[in-house]
Amino acid sequence: MSRIGKAPILIPEKVNVSLDGLAVTVKGPKGELSRTLPDGVVISQDGNTLVVTPANASRRSRERHGLSRTLVANMVEGVSQGFTRKLEIIGVGYRAQVQGKKLVVSAGYSHPVEMDPPAGVTFAVENNTNVLISGADKELVGNEAAKVRAIRPPEPYKGKGIKYEGERILRKAGKTGKK
Repeated sequence: MSRIGKAPILIPEKVNVSLDGLAVTVKGPKGELSRTLPDGVVISQDGNTLVVTPANASRRSRERHGLSRTLVANMVEGVSQGFTRKLEIIGVGYRAQVQGKKLVVSAGYSHPVEMDPPAGVTFAVENNTNVLISGADKELVGNEAAKVRAIRPPEPYKGKGIKYEGERILRKAGKTGKK
């Protein structure tokens, strides 16, 4: 059995979970998320805990056991606390700002890049160089952070670009002059 899958999921006080077969809906202060779990697992609620178990001993069931438990745990955490990804913009003249709900990034191109957030995701900017992406759905927040980073990924020579907070950029030595 999966070590991750064995752990029960504790449901906080302000979160409501409804189960309909493999369809799971979680409502909380930060929003509502729903997902259909892959077949091969069984989810049950016992008081304020959720337990995910494999439906049988097949390889497919065991493979999906830990995945399903993690997906449900992320939904519960997302609607109760939310998720945030922080990006840092490094480079002379590189900056970001929020106009309405749009994120506008100036990253050395001839035009600023505008991004509309999907439903459930919000953009915030601190000091023109730190972008905060937050929302209840961990997968959606991560995908939006990856899209923002893809505008100008960090380059290895000077380190200019957009990187995740705490990400280490492997630096390369530049050209050496003739002797």
